[in-house]
This record gives sequence, C-alpha cells and structure tokens, in this order.
Amino acid sequence: MTKKDDNTLMPLPAARRAQRVDMRAARLGAVLCAAGFLSACTVIPGTSAFNMRSESNVQLPVKDDAEGQVPANVKVTKITADLIIEQVRASETRFRTSAAGGRTATTQSSVPQLGLMHRDYRIGPGDIVNVTVWDHPELTIPAGSFRSAEQSGTLVAEDGTIFYPYVGTLKVSGMTVGEMRNLLANRLSRVIEKVQLDVRVISFRSKRIYVVGEVAKPGLQAIDDIRMTMLEAINRAGGVTAEADHGSVLLTRGGVTYRVDLQALYENGDTTQNIQLEPGDVVNVPDRSGNKIFVLGEVSKPGSFVMNKRRATLAEALSDAGFVNQTTSAPGWIYVMRTRDGNSELFHLNATTPDALLLAESFPLQPRDIVYVDVADIARWNRVISNILPTSTMLYNLGNTQYPLFGGRQP
Repeated sequence: MTKKDDNTLMPLPAARRAQRVDMRAARLGAVLCAAGFLSACTVIPGTSAFNMRSESNVQLPVKDDAEGQVPANVKVTKITADLIIEQVRASETRFRTSAAGGRTATTQSSVPQLGLMHRDYRIGPGDIVNVTVWDHPELTIPAGSFRSAEQSGTLVAEDGTIFYPYVGTLKVSGMTVGEMRNLLANRLSRVIEKVQLDVRVISFRSKRIYVVGEVAKPGLQAIDDIRMTMLEAINRAGGVTAEADHGSVLLTRGGVTYRVDLQALYENGDTTQNIQLEPGDVVNVPDRSGNKIFVLGEVSKPGSFVMNKRRATLAEALSDAGFVNQTTSAPGWIYVMRTRDGNSELFHLNATTPDALLLAESFPLQPRDIVYVDVADIARWNRVISNILPTSTMLYNLGNTQYPLFGGRQP
C-alpha cells in the first residue's frame, strides 16, 4: 500500500504486487536450498551416505582388547585387489590351521577335539548283552523260534550289574566287551575247564544323542560300537534338507553350545569338523532363513535375499536386486556393511567402470551383510526441487488471488 499527501492509503499496482510475491517465493526457495545443502540431507527425502565417505556417520559397536565392545566410528575400507588377495590368504591360513587341529573361521567357540581314533564301546545300564559258552548249552539261553535276541539276552541293571549262573552278580558297567569276556572266563574257570565263551552287545540303549532341526529323520540315536561322529549322526538322520544351513550346525554339550561348519567338511575336506559325539549331545541343524543379505538404496529391486549354502558375492547380490538404478544411483559409492561377532566393518566399492565389477565378483558376502548403493548428486538436487516446487507454486498462486472483499483487489 502507498500513502498520498492526505495520508490516505492507496492499493499497490498489480505488477508491483506480483513482483513482490515472486521475490518472496524466490527468497523462500533460496533459503530452503541453502538449508538443504548446509544440513546435507535434512530436507532431502530418502537416505544418503554422503557423510560416510571415510568413516561411519554414527558410532557402531567395535571390539576393544581392554574393554570388549565399545562404540566408535568405523573406518571405511576400500574394496581393492589387495584386499581380496588378503582375504583369500587369510581364508587359506585359517583352513590350514583348522586342519592342524586349531579353530576354524566359523566356530564361535573352540570345538572340542575328542580325537578321531576308534574307541571300544563301554557297556552301560540298559544295554542287553548275550553270553555264549561253548559246549555248555545250559549256560546259554536259547533264543528259540519265538524269542528275539533282545528277549533272550541279559539286561544290565540300573546299578550296572548282571547276574550269571555259577558266577553271581558282576559289575560290568564301564567295561568293554573284551574286558567283560575276560572277567566271565576267569570266574567260570573255577567250575569249567578250558572255558570258551563269547560276549556280544545285542541292544545298545545306555548312550544316546539327539539330532533335531533340518534333517530328514529327526530324533534320538543310539551310540553303538560304530564310532558316532557328527557326519555319522547326520547320515543316520537321513541327511540334511534343502533348507538346512550346513555352515552353522549347533552342538550342545554340557550346557555349552558350539558352532560346527559341516560345509567346510563337505567342500574343503576339513576333518576337524567331524568331531566325535558323546552321550547326551544335542545336534541342531538350523534352517537357512537367517542367511540373508540385504540390498538397499538406489537399486531396481531392493530387498532381502537368502544365500544358498552361504555362498554369494557382491556382484551376485547386485544382480539379484536388478543392478543399480541407472538414473538415480551413484555407482562410485557402493557400500557393504557387516556386523559379525559383535564387530562392525564397512567396505566401499567404486563401480564407475564396468571392470570394477570383477572386484565385486571376487568379494564374498557373509550372512546378514547390508549392501547399500548411494544416491547421485543430481538425484538429490531433483528431490530438493520436487519438495520446494509445490510450495513455490502455492505462494505464486496466492500472490495472484483476487479478493472480492476489497473490490477484486489484493489487500
């Protein structure tokens, strides 16, 4: 509004009013743009890794020798040929160490090394044994046509003893078959000359293990005179199913759970993973639903993907996600974020050239890895403009609005 000499108010010219509104809109847009660049991503929709070029923008859990886990900003490691060569050498070193009796890369705790030598079965309560004395049929209970070997055998009592004619009660629990044979022969030699006898365990019932999870026939298994190893137990259970996680089989013993990598045994011949089982052990084969990798950011089909036998590379993950978005992505800033055993790591791949994807093909992913593709600068700018433009248009329309209350003029 303007003033005349008689102090009366006169409306501003229409052109000047429109110019003032346009100036206001331009100033507002400039302020919003400046605020967007100053705050990096405050008014920009979506996520951006612009502040994560050299280290994490937020503190992540890392391991410290003195204090255990501590929060810290994690450095970003570039995916280069040197890094991949170093990872391959470290993997080979871990395999050689495990083959020599050390721990493997996938064990959370040191797997108990019980030895792979054959051990004779030791008789226990609940087992049924059969004693045959040659030339003395009165001491050998015949099986007959309607009696099974178990029915005709001798049950080891709960206190670990058996009763045998001319000998009485004998403590046999904890003995091997050979030791029991020698004891019976020594006792019977008092009443029988040149005694010859044989002892066999015909029903193994004192020692059991339990196999559960993703196997064809889960349930309990008896430990017999054949050495019960991890591989033997899995095979007796009918093998693993298609949904099993071979690399993360859980063995619970004495209240402690160990992680066993059967995939290393199948594919790399790591025999240290084929440990011998003990009575009461619980073998759990989990499913592979936890072996997911997540591909997020500027890709065509973001989402989670289940790894097949814990095998996937960065190139495969990008391919499964439809590769990077050609119009909005920044291929020079592809990140792999990893948290394993309470320790976080960040990796960066510059894939601006196609041959860099050879590095992506050689970079193995691990379960629960997060692959993130950053947004391009021009896409970030377009998103700012797309947010500001509706506001600017609204202000412009408001500046040209005619109000009937003032005779069609703006106040």
